[in-house]
Amino acid sequence: MKTRLLGNGLEVSSLGLGCMGMSEFYGARDDSESLIVLNRALELGINFFDTADTYGPHHNEELIGKLIKNSGANVQVATKFGIVRKPGEYNRILDNSASYAQNSCNASLKRLGVDQIDLYYVHRINPLQPIEETMESLVKLKQQGKIAHIGLCEVSADTLRRAHAVHPITAVQSEYSLWSREVEKDVLPVCRELGVGFVPYSPLGRGFLSGLFQDQSELAQDDARIILPRFSQNALQANLPIAQTVADMAKVKGCTQAQICLAWLLSKGDDIVPIPGTKRKKFLEDNAESIDIFLSVDEQIILETEIEKCGVIGERYPPEGMKGVNV
Repeated sequence: MKTRLLGNGLEVSSLGLGCMGMSEFYGARDDSESLIVLNRALELGINFFDTADTYGPHHNEELIGKLIKNSGANVQVATKFGIVRKPGEYNRILDNSASYAQNSCNASLKRLGVDQIDLYYVHRINPLQPIEETMESLVKLKQQGKIAHIGLCEVSADTLRRAHAVHPITAVQSEYSLWSREVEKDVLPVCRELGVGFVPYSPLGRGFLSGLFQDQSELAQDDARIILPRFSQNALQANLPIAQTVADMAKVKGCTQAQICLAWLLSKGDDIVPIPGTKRKKFLEDNAESIDIFLSVDEQIILETEIEKCGVIGERYPPEGMKGVNV
């Protein structure tokens, strides 16, 4: 597995692993199976694991902590703070305060079983709490040696500039895929202007672009995707031509739809490190092979143009989930 450099000096595997689904949102969890997948990722050279204190809540960090304790591997951990939830509830509040950042960091360190978090993100921005004050609290955590790098999630270009003026940002994490390209307009160009890395989450469109399902009836009742506007039955049916466009290119290239999605993102620049999430060893191994797939400029244009013609139906999140997005 090749490596890439995020921002001001964080070297990670070219492909990371999003671990959220190992704890909730996408059906029942199985820690034993998840640890098999995590260890297989290490064998494949994937060492960049993405988690958050709100996943579970807390369970996901504890799971990564078990991996670190049992494997002794050099794992690059990215975790987040700022979304406060009660177990089993989607409703949340956003807290970017200095005291909450300090307390959350200490709790994450304990759950992960590490002395330092490699990349610590503000998970969502509360517009009522100045980003400058949040950044000052993160700078203190860095000075204390508790975090090595600072990141932001789903921020606007303006907020990124303001935060970076306080202290260099290493990476921005936002949704970015063949059907979610809003970041290309403002955020990604500013990242490149400032030398900030970019970490796309949901690069496979939460499984839809990979052809994993085509109908809402294929999702379990406890699957959180059923509440997302883009995954309503009508929207899914309307968006099928997008998945078919990816499938057509996959047939031409002799690979999977997921590999096309990841190869497209990897082709967008060496400062981009996608973090596809999976709980299945087979999907992990398939995703890892995407780093060897080359998409020509013409092939990239075909994908982008055909999907633009299709149009994307449905918001990424319901109203509650859109709070803190592009703030």
